[in-house]
Amino acid sequence: MSQHAPGPDLSQLPPEMLDFALLKTAGALAPRLGRLTVPGRKPILTPAFLGNTSRGVIPHISQDNFRKYAGNNGVYVALEDFVEKHPQKTPPIFEYDVPEPLRKFVALPQDTLLILGARRTPPIPSPAPHTNTEISLLTSVGNRSMSSEYYAAAARKLQPDIVVGMADIPFGQETIGIKRKDKMSDRTETWLRDMVAKRKAIGKDEPRFDIFAPILPIERDLQSWYIEHLLDDMLDSISGVAIYDAYQLEDLPDTLLHLPRLSLHVPASPHELLRHISLGMDLLTVPFISSATDAGIALDFTFPPAEKVNGNERWALGIDMWHADHAVSLTPLSKDCQCYACTKHHRAYVQHLLSAKEMLGWFLIQVHNHAVVESFFTSVRNSIEAGTFDADVAAFEAFYEPQLPEKTGQGPRVRGYQFKSEEHAKREKKNAKKWNGEIGGGAKGKIVLKGAHGQQPEKKKEMRDVIDDEALIGLVGMEDETGPIQLDDLKIEDDGKA
Repeated sequence: MSQHAPGPDLSQLPPEMLDFALLKTAGALAPRLGRLTVPGRKPILTPAFLGNTSRGVIPHISQDNFRKYAGNNGVYVALEDFVEKHPQKTPPIFEYDVPEPLRKFVALPQDTLLILGARRTPPIPSPAPHTNTEISLLTSVGNRSMSSEYYAAAARKLQPDIVVGMADIPFGQETIGIKRKDKMSDRTETWLRDMVAKRKAIGKDEPRFDIFAPILPIERDLQSWYIEHLLDDMLDSISGVAIYDAYQLEDLPDTLLHLPRLSLHVPASPHELLRHISLGMDLLTVPFISSATDAGIALDFTFPPAEKVNGNERWALGIDMWHADHAVSLTPLSKDCQCYACTKHHRAYVQHLLSAKEMLGWFLIQVHNHAVVESFFTSVRNSIEAGTFDADVAAFEAFYEPQLPEKTGQGPRVRGYQFKSEEHAKREKKNAKKWNGEIGGGAKGKIVLKGAHGQQPEKKKEMRDVIDDEALIGLVGMEDETGPIQLDDLKIEDDGKA
């Protein structure tokens, strides 16, 4: 076990310098405590989680509320979210001519750490393969390609705090051959060199960014050539590593152990988060927070568990707020939770909001879920400091279900890029229809007009209940969110029988 002295005074650090101090560690593959400091940003005690963004913001939370309720750590932002107009047009984010344009564009608080990556996490497989010079992206308007030169130039223009090097990873491909893995290693090494060269070309008076080198999710011997060049030629130019497979940490060279580790390995549950932390991860992305929120699930777990396990029964990791039992419940989302949602509102109100499709419902659950995970990481750090981490993990695994609850309710509407690539080829609608083909109580495909007696009181008696053509003109423009209603197949009947 080693104990490191506190890091240098932030005011004495050069403007571009990132510092990571290991406060407690028991070896290469063990949980560890650290402190990450970047001048001008709030220091982060690790292990910690980063906010996972969509188009630069935490889903369901505006940036002013992010500052109030969810802004304790940094955020991970994907360039993939902003380059849908590339290469036909210049993406708007590059036309924003201000200092730190990415931070200003997404209205991120000034003291929040900003990490830029090429792809979202978790990434959606793109239908097009990568090439020697470009990776394939899946934007909100379809497939795009981005070169390493473009990515490096974007990093220089957008001025994030940390940039994750571009990695050649064929996401979604079930099996990867040895030759393809060799290409992954070669391309990633070349692209990282491009990023390092671009950073070295930045003038002394121009803001700089720190680089996290990607560690590929393949065997060490198949990326040994890349790792050797990383250690021999680029070690002084990188400030951390980004790891796509947490279980590759055992193959990480000792020379890189002092660097902060960013995990881009997508965890499925808190149990998997604990396994990643037990291997020595420092910064983690936790996409299941927003996935649970979208499903209407309020996370409900503590580390270590507050109670002892009772027999073989395990507690759920979350509460499905769509369940009808919550409609009359005046209890908070989680017992003893002190977040805004739990102290100001109750389950019945949140359940009503979800049923009414009110955005406020997902906002309250998202605030709560971030508070639960923040408390979880705080307790994890305390456990590591106290030396009880292994025992606490065993108690957690015995007390809680291994997976999050299944989604039962309808979530918010989704964007096109949130579907797997193979689903884009399907012609059916991705979101449920708002109109079911019935108007006025008629059968599907038929409109029943229920006019009151005396529709045209000024007319003669025999014409009072007749609905003329002018009254039908309004039907032609009827639309719902899925598109215009096709009236050709509709049968219009008058239910009034004289």
